[in-house]
Amino acid sequence: MKHLTSSCMIAFSTYSRIPTPRVEWNEENMRHILAFFPLVGAAVGAAFWGADALCRLLELGDTLRAALLTAVPAAVTGGIHLDGYCDTVDALASHASREKKLAILKDSGAGAFAMIWCCVWFLLYFALLTELGSIATVAACFVLSRSFSALGVDRLPSARPITGPQAGMGSGLKRSSRFPRPVLAGYLTLWAGAVWLWGEPVPALAALAAAVCFYFIYKKVALRQFGGFTGDLAGWFLQICELVMLAAAVLAERVIAVWF
Repeated sequence: MKHLTSSCMIAFSTYSRIPTPRVEWNEENMRHILAFFPLVGAAVGAAFWGADALCRLLELGDTLRAALLTAVPAAVTGGIHLDGYCDTVDALASHASREKKLAILKDSGAGAFAMIWCCVWFLLYFALLTELGSIATVAACFVLSRSFSALGVDRLPSARPITGPQAGMGSGLKRSSRFPRPVLAGYLTLWAGAVWLWGEPVPALAALAAAVCFYFIYKKVALRQFGGFTGDLAGWFLQICELVMLAAAVLAERVIAVWF
């Protein structure tokens, strides 16, 4: 039980700005980080839902409400996944060799393509939120995106050595932690229960379908362009997955409104 608690604390301290007790980073304590990663998404979703409720209580306009909701995930996570998204965009835009792309991922600087596509991401996410009806569906999807991200870390080969000086954060996580299928099934059940009780099933199913489709695109890109996943690629996947799930939910709502 102590190791489970420690893994949970490490997951929250690494992937969020939520204050947690300090624990030792050793192999035993890191064994279950991936299993607790989607719980960070639950915290993001709760903050997202709470921010929406506060905006409605204060009767804020749709534009300001959407802007505040767009900022919530980055505020809770500290932007760690956006950093991976930006690095990966720069690497893909280089059209360089696999080795050069991996080197770009390790570069702490952000290039022009990273800035451009980061702005595009925020613009699209903000615009889609102004059109969204069911906040509960999207709030639950923060668990879903992290479940698929953890699945990728567990199932895909690492693009870098998992030991030695070339090992990155993602490969180190793959070496020390696992994401068993029963855990994935448990989170999918939790997500399904949440959207059934508080969300809208049809937009939620559209979001799930979008997440599954993009997971296979991510797998293809990771293997073909980089030879496997990295921590930055996992962040790139998570950010785009959340965007396409939001887009799918909005599209489903519009189809229902027009045709039914």
